[in-house]
Amino acid sequence: MKISAQDLTVAALQTDLFWEREDKNIDAIQDDMNALRAAVDLIVLPEMWATGFSMRPQGVAMEWRREWSKNVDKWPAPLQAMLRWSQQHQAAVTGSLSCKLLDHDQFVNRCFFVTPEKTLKWYDKRHLFSFAGEDQVYTSGMETTTVDWRGWKLNLQVCYDLRFPVFSRNNEEEPYDIAIYVANWPQARSDAWKALLKARAIENQCYVVGVNRVGADGNGVSHDGNSGIIHPKGQSLASAENGQKTWITTGLSAQELMDFREKFPVLLDADSFELKQTRSAR
Repeated sequence: MKISAQDLTVAALQTDLFWEREDKNIDAIQDDMNALRAAVDLIVLPEMWATGFSMRPQGVAMEWRREWSKNVDKWPAPLQAMLRWSQQHQAAVTGSLSCKLLDHDQFVNRCFFVTPEKTLKWYDKRHLFSFAGEDQVYTSGMETTTVDWRGWKLNLQVCYDLRFPVFSRNNEEEPYDIAIYVANWPQARSDAWKALLKARAIENQCYVVGVNRVGADGNGVSHDGNSGIIHPKGQSLASAENGQKTWITTGLSAQELMDFREKFPVLLDADSFELKQTRSAR
C-alpha cells in the first residue's frame, strides 16, 4: 500500500454544545476557530455540533436538498460556517448535523466533509442509537463514505458506529488511512469509548480520530470528552483532558503508516464481508 501524501496535521475540537441552539453553537465555535493558531490540514467537530444530540429534528434539523451541494449560496448556516472555517484555516472541516432531506421527507444524522475549494462530501450514520430513540426519528444510512484529502483516504463514521467493527472493516484492495468518529458519547460509557477507538485503530491498521463533546445535554446526559487520536499500533498520539473544552492537535505520518503496513501486512489476511441493509427506510 502506497500513500502519495504529505504528513497530515489534525485538529480536533472537544467542546460543550448549546442545546438546540444552532446560532449560539456557530458563534462559540467561531471563537474556537479564531483561537486555533496551528497550521492544520483537517479539523474535526463533534456529532450534531450545531444542536447537540437532539431527538427533535422537526424543530432543529438543517434543511437540505442534494442539488444544493454544488450551489454554495443555497447552503444553510451550519454548512456556510463549516466552509468559512475551512477557508479560514485552509483545511477540510468535518462534523455531523441533524439534517432534514427535503427530497425524501426524512431526517438523517449526516456527517459532512467540507474543503476550502467548496467540495462537499457526506456520510449518513448507519447505526442509529435505539437506546435513545434515534432510530424512531432518523433514517439509517446505507453506504460507507471514504473521502480523498491531500493524498490520504479518510473513512467517515458517527458515534454508535464505533461499536460495529464489520461496517468499518479496512481491506487491502481499497484501504483507508484514517477512521474518523464524531460523537456525543455519554460519560457513563467512556471506558468503552476509549477501548473501542484503540481497537478500531489496531484491527484496521489505520490512524483513528475520535472527537467527543463535553458537558450535559438537554436531557441531562453528561459527557466527559476523552477525545483522542490513536496510532495504528494502538498508541495514543494526542488526548484531551477529561471534561475540558480544548483543541487537540497532532501530525500524522504517511511514511510511518506505509512502513508499518509493509512490514506487518495484516490487512492481507482480513476477512471479506458483504454488507446488506436490513432495516427498511423510515
